[in-house]
Amino acid sequence: KKPLVTQFTTTQTIMSHKRFANPLWHLIDARGQVLGRLSTQIAHILRGKHKPTFSPNYDCGDYVVVINAAEVKLTGRKYEDKKYTWHTGYVGGLKQRTVKEQMNIKPEEVVRKAVLGMLAKNALRDRLARKLRIFPGNRHLHEDILPQGTECILTSQRQLE
Repeated sequence: KKPLVTQFTTTQTIMSHKRFANPLWHLIDARGQVLGRLSTQIAHILRGKHKPTFSPNYDCGDYVVVINAAEVKLTGRKYEDKKYTWHTGYVGGLKQRTVKEQMNIKPEEVVRKAVLGMLAKNALRDRLARKLRIFPGNRHLHEDILPQGTECILTSQRQLE
């Protein structure tokens, strides 16, 4: 005789939700790292793509603390040639600044603009931007928040001397 109830095996996709997300804290040392390679890996961690519970429509990423942002490296002639452009909103208010000038004024903005440029331009990017903490030197404000075993992870194999 055949059983009345047959058993089906289904492969259902597990959808994550923000209330189930347990964000971790990652400490990244940017000393000697190439800016583009570093930024892609930071964006990967911010999105949460390294987790098996990744969902593209939820903020399931981790917090990232970047130290030594002033010592990040750029390849080629980008240090002198790359320009950041913005407009003040006034007539004739188009401004430009090279990476070299920006590194002297506020070096953490160079890393921030590179990371946020690699994220999707939507409301989720604004929430992910709040999880990115960048400091130009070795000291940071989140030493008490980071777990005791958190170490500086090297995110890139290629380092420029």
